[in-house]
Amino acid sequence: MNKIVEVLPDKEALIQRSLTIVLEKLQGAIADRGHATIALAGGSTPKPLYQQLATQALPWESIHVFWGDERYVPSDHPDSNEGMARHAWLDQVAFPSANIHPMPTANPDPAASASQHEAELRQFFQLQAGEFPRFDVILLGIGDDGHTASLFPHTDALRVHDRLVTVGNKDGQPRITFTAPLINHARSVLFIVSGTSKRPALDQIFAPTADSDSFPARLIQPMGELWWLLDQAAGQDLKSDDI
Repeated sequence: MNKIVEVLPDKEALIQRSLTIVLEKLQGAIADRGHATIALAGGSTPKPLYQQLATQALPWESIHVFWGDERYVPSDHPDSNEGMARHAWLDQVAFPSANIHPMPTANPDPAASASQHEAELRQFFQLQAGEFPRFDVILLGIGDDGHTASLFPHTDALRVHDRLVTVGNKDGQPRITFTAPLINHARSVLFIVSGTSKRPALDQIFAPTADSDSFPARLIQPMGELWWLLDQAAGQDLKSDDI
């Protein structure tokens, strides 16, 4: 694993740096393999990044978009990660609909939806039994509680190691989420973190020893690059040996 930690002066600089890295990874993947795969994060922090991506002149037909997790709501619901990304980016450009791969949320059974999306991933990446996909870029954030994607503290999803997709649980509400092993097979994982409220969780995530069950972002140790991009408000208390 190649870990890079950068603390940017403010959120605007954080978004610009994130944009630079995402463009580099997407363009590099297209040059190397003919297409690029990216999994998006939800929440408010990455929305300006998606708005910036909508201004770029990229070969959209060569980019495939997925999500790292999804709330179990319709895509037109205000809480939908898919809906946010479509409004900020995907619907603003000539993005081929076949290249957009949202997590399904229509089935009354979330476990069935997780299995359905896993089957789609296996078909898209042409995986054999036991194999995991290698996304070019997976974008992540963290919550104040140290969760990432929909891998919440002390939930069953943290212990799923033989699946690509599983059901997360947020205060009794189901989510669909990538598993930690899937995320850890990515070529590049980018955490984009903003705000003072994240400092206590970051202290535990970066600590030499801490409980991954309590701070699930510690589980993310990818085979490829691990980027931690923090604004000053989030990262100013990190010790120099963390960076």
